[in-house]
Amino acid sequence: MPKENELMEKIVSLCKRRGFIFPSSEIYGGYAAIYDYGPYGVELENAVKQEWWKYMVQFRDDIVGLDSSIFMHRKIWEASGHVSGFADPLTECRSCHVRSRVDHLLEDAGIFADEKMSEEEINKLFFASLDKIKCPTCGKRDFTPVKKFNLLVKSNLGNFTDDWSKDPAYLRGETCQGIYVNYKNVLDSSRVQVPFGIAQIGKAFRNEITARQFVFRTREFEQMEMQYFTHPDKEMEAYEWLKDYRWKFYTDYLGLSEKNLKWHKHENLVFYAKEAYDIEYNFPFGFKELEGIHARGDYDLSQHTKYSGKDLSYMDPRTQEKFMPHIVESSAGVGRTVLAILSEAYTEEDVEGEQRIVMKFPKKLAPVKVAIFPLLKNKPDLVKKAHDLYVALRQQFVCEFDDNGNVGKRYRRQDEIGTPYCITVDFDTLENDTVTVRDRDSMKQDRVAIKELEAWLKVHLNESIK
Repeated sequence: MPKENELMEKIVSLCKRRGFIFPSSEIYGGYAAIYDYGPYGVELENAVKQEWWKYMVQFRDDIVGLDSSIFMHRKIWEASGHVSGFADPLTECRSCHVRSRVDHLLEDAGIFADEKMSEEEINKLFFASLDKIKCPTCGKRDFTPVKKFNLLVKSNLGNFTDDWSKDPAYLRGETCQGIYVNYKNVLDSSRVQVPFGIAQIGKAFRNEITARQFVFRTREFEQMEMQYFTHPDKEMEAYEWLKDYRWKFYTDYLGLSEKNLKWHKHENLVFYAKEAYDIEYNFPFGFKELEGIHARGDYDLSQHTKYSGKDLSYMDPRTQEKFMPHIVESSAGVGRTVLAILSEAYTEEDVEGEQRIVMKFPKKLAPVKVAIFPLLKNKPDLVKKAHDLYVALRQQFVCEFDDNGNVGKRYRRQDEIGTPYCITVDFDTLENDTVTVRDRDSMKQDRVAIKELEAWLKVHLNESIK
């Protein structure tokens, strides 16, 4: 396998070349830290979201779904603390004028900056560490003083005045606030009782100072979150269950290697949190956060009770006890999960003296499940038979018809997009209605009758990930 930086470059190159992920607005020079998912990328992205939803909602009796709006009342962001406290420390290189996140510069130098530090404290730490820090662009060590920069993205939705920025709306900075403010609606309109969870997949927006590392950190991203409401005395019990459940999602359900995963405990917690852990994945640039799992106490519902004037406490119908539910949460990024899967799947192999690049996705996540080839494109009978088979199979599976180039080149292309099975219609097919099915990983070929093909594929595509 290639070295770390080289691996990242190869993954980015493959994503562009094979239609997984493109830089946004590329024909206009691109738009920093925004990406578009191409034909195979959107299939991979959708598969990740579908499997997360199955695991978090479909498989459970105690979790329901939600899709809250991207725009919400500005008081929600005041109650959550985002308007006053959702900020990153910013500095600018006086030489080349590139702006950088100070905590990232310190982290790269092996120095930890507590997110609760005041502007004065982080300035003191930063300028005391300049012998270890340099501008990532020009290499100079001449920086402006550190300023806190709010990450919320402003909009003028519904405000038609010329000076709308004094009273802005905000694109949501996280999806969980929509869950908190709908918690009572879900309780009143469904059969759930505490303890229960609400899950949501949706877009969020942050005006990141230095977004970097491909789709790991972007300004527009998608979150997969679940907020679990529980009795105060049961919060840490629920938290331990959630940690175990989420770890198994990556290892037992998505098939990520345990050697590429580890726990990171947060030592400096915000005042309302009881505990916080990250599941970190070994990306090509090192171990970084894949998902956060937090015990949040009653802070969120208490804040929204205070700011809205609506009582969000819960009356237990069984015990008649009234309490403010405590919350444990799971928060994962779609882009980061996709990048972890791309990193895990990327494989280079030597096959008969030639290099084969193959994306060894778990079969249930592969963007295309089955590719169908006619052996020769200049033989109408083979092309028609292959196309008829493609039309039949695409009713059940995401399929692709390919007659471009020789079969060997088609195999290599399908390997690079991670297609588990390639089916070739040849002259024997016209005689006995059987086809050649080639396995992506082993490259072994089996002969399967067309009448048995759909059942054969269903069995093999649903094989265990282990």
